Amino acid sequence: MKIENLKPFDGQHCETTATGTLLLQLGIELSEPMLFGLGEGLGFIFWNMKSMNFPFIGGRIKPDLITQNIAKNLNLELNVKETSSTKKAWDNVKLLLDQGQVVGLKLDCYHLEYFSRPFHFAGHYAAMYGYDNETAYLVDTKQQGGKVKTSLKSLALARAEKGPMASRNLYYTFSKTARKFDLKTAIPSAIRNNATEFLNPPINNIGYKGILKTSTEIIKWFKASKDIENDFKMSAMLMEKAGTGGALFRNLYRDFLKESYDLLKVGKLKSGHEAFVEIAELWTSVSQLFEKVSQTKDFKYIQQASDILKQLSIKEKNAMDILATI
Repeated sequence: MKIENLKPFDGQHCETTATGTLLLQLGIELSEPMLFGLGEGLGFIFWNMKSMNFPFIGGRIKPDLITQNIAKNLNLELNVKETSSTKKAWDNVKLLLDQGQVVGLKLDCYHLEYFSRPFHFAGHYAAMYGYDNETAYLVDTKQQGGKVKTSLKSLALARAEKGPMASRNLYYTFSKTARKFDLKTAIPSAIRNNATEFLNPPINNIGYKGILKTSTEIIKWFKASKDIENDFKMSAMLMEKAGTGGALFRNLYRDFLKESYDLLKVGKLKSGHEAFVEIAELWTSVSQLFEKVSQTKDFKYIQQASDILKQLSIKEKNAMDILATI
């Protein structure tokens, strides 16, 4: 069973791709930068636990929150369910698919058979649009192939995996409400909310303070690492390609601000866009330096990355100070 006439969302980031596919089924067609911006998605976290092979550098807010914010700003009803029962989890999703509804899933991508380089990350999202006796049909990011498939067995494992960022077989759908949305009011509200959150981190490893902290933590990481080559190679790939803490989210936010300026013609949006053009380029430089660290094990590249992170902390705070007063 496959939902016919499905229009997959062509995106670079998993949560906006999955959510965008669900929105397209409702007839809501917005760009990925616009979805990310309305999701109040820009953030930063440096997270290091003994159970992790190397620190996690994240460039967005917590998993699940982007979709919640999109629903809020587009006046949609978001239906989120979790269950610890693998059977119930499948039966519930199967019922929705049989009714013709695309379903958003939260997964650990380690188990998904179309991932060429599996790694544990339980905050991954995909949209499911069909199944047969053995196979699940999904929409994932363009990097992963867009329309993809994996076995039902692997999907069940991916949905039920435990660990950091995991949920209990989480799935979600949207439905329209009586209230229509207006981008001209939703955009400024989303920007103010995002900027305020970014500028007031509850702990020092989040937001602009987290970027500053990362500038010193990567030096400690380099000195303590038992596998510099693989640690920094994987981190560079995750940052730039998977969009954890690299330029991808800054690129999306840069383009969101440009699209918003084109619509609203507010000067502070133009200033914010120009700031994020430079910020995104600097994040790409950081991931490139991580790649050089992996190749050479030379400390000078870590020092260069540390210096850029200190600049980025200041530049992102200044940009968000402007946007908080839009």
